[in-house]
Amino acid sequence: MPERLSAREILALVADETTFEELPGRIRNPKADGPLGWQGYDASRARAAERTGEEESVVCGTASVGGTRAVLIAFEFGFLGGSLGERTGDRLEAAYHHARAHRLPVVPLVATGGSRMQEGMLALTQLQRVARESALTREAGLPQIAVLRDPTTGGGWATLGAGADVILALPGAQVGFAGSRVRPPDADPAAYTAEAQVAVGSADAVVRPEELRETLGAWLRLLTTPAQEAAAPHALATPDLPATGWEAVRRARAPERPGAQAYLDAYFTRRVSLSGDRCGGTDPDGMLCGFGERDGRTVAYAAQTGAATRPAGYRTAARLIRLADRLDIPVLTLVDTPGAANDAEAERQGAGAAIAEVFGAVAAARVPITTLVVGEGGSGGALALAAPGNTWATPDSYFSVIAPELAAAILKRPPKEVEATADQLRIRPQDLVELGVVRGIVEAADHPRT
Repeated sequence: MPERLSAREILALVADETTFEELPGRIRNPKADGPLGWQGYDASRARAAERTGEEESVVCGTASVGGTRAVLIAFEFGFLGGSLGERTGDRLEAAYHHARAHRLPVVPLVATGGSRMQEGMLALTQLQRVARESALTREAGLPQIAVLRDPTTGGGWATLGAGADVILALPGAQVGFAGSRVRPPDADPAAYTAEAQVAVGSADAVVRPEELRETLGAWLRLLTTPAQEAAAPHALATPDLPATGWEAVRRARAPERPGAQAYLDAYFTRRVSLSGDRCGGTDPDGMLCGFGERDGRTVAYAAQTGAATRPAGYRTAARLIRLADRLDIPVLTLVDTPGAANDAEAERQGAGAAIAEVFGAVAAARVPITTLVVGEGGSGGALALAAPGNTWATPDSYFSVIAPELAAAILKRPPKEVEATADQLRIRPQDLVELGVVRGIVEAADHPRT
């Protein structure tokens, strides 16, 4: 079991020194033994207060984290298991109100076993209060970054944790809707861990305690300092262009050409990654998503890596674009895929719906989106990520309605006619410019111009 830090200890771990200022907690006058008259409840609360030094299961305040001011909500697990009751709801509501009034991001540092039994359904309905406050904060364009501690279970996970924009977790933390005492006796305990939640796309990263302040500070800085305009590639005057359609294909498929990692490394001075589609899947080999710093400001990115993109990759990209749009952060997309994964498992995972999500997210975005085709542009699986009217191409890329080999097969042409078919499809970068599909051709190198 990982070390369980108290609320004050986790606050000291993440907040810059001497910057934490506690918000006044509204404490309603409680009925004897709570709203249900649960015998012994008052005594339990008194013992919890004496043991922890806290009046409730959450401590709320403002602090700087890596130089960025935020509202911090720290759960005290030692106070009745960090459970949520009416007075907990009062404090959480007040913290969110303060965040919106002062335009501050919210960081829940969660450690809770769920809702407080001694308050019955009145405790459970606090989850509705929390969900509404989170929704209002989301609508206000303020980021929410959760840190999952041990344990994060029940309604606390299903609202403050899983409802956050970005979810970080401490190593070994117990994370799951079902707590250890209520899950099936034969359930695999490894499924209820921070690491397992990251693996299935329900959380973004596991962060060691000694790295938490720096990591959290980086996220807060990036999500609160959007770039004021989109990336603006500069067209090349005399680019080295492929002579034929098939040469364009060969150049795009060449293993030595720069890929997504090279472009992202060259463009950003620092970046952090989103991981997972929040639906049980990840696609680390096919899609890279996150936020990066460029000239001191933030640009979001969704980048295909040259592999066939899986449904989880598209859903993660849609999640990234929607979040960036809400936070007013411009988006850079890199297109490089032979196409969407088309195996049976991809169909079972909802490939069509996932691709539709990305088309919809791009179409609905209010922030500028810039696209660079850096390799293969394979059909709709590539087009989904492309910004209409603001797509650019490198000299070692192509974009096609279908791969030349597949086009020839559909047309019942022999393999020797694949190269001629590639020419007919007009897929070279210069063809795409002439057709009005892309705006211009930019340098393909380890340091792309932007």
